[in-house]
Amino acid sequence: MDNETFTVSCPTCKKSVEWGEQSPYRPFCSKRCQLIDLGEWADEEKRIPSNEDISDSDEWSEEPRH
Repeated sequence: MDNETFTVSCPTCKKSVEWGEQSPYRPFCSKRCQLIDLGEWADEEKRIPSNEDISDSDEWSEEPRH
C-alpha cells in the first residue's frame, strides 16, 4: 500500500481536501458543505440530465398498482 496523499477540491467551496480517513466528509471539506450540496439536490437545483421525456406525474404514485 502506498502512502501518497491525494487531494480533491470541495465541490461546494473549492477548498483543497485531503482524501483519506482524516477527512470524514470527503469529497467535502466539512459537514456544512456536505449539507449545502444535499440541500441543492433536494431543492432540485442540481439534477442528473436525462434524454427521456418523463413528467413529474408519469409513473410516480403513492397509490398501489392493481
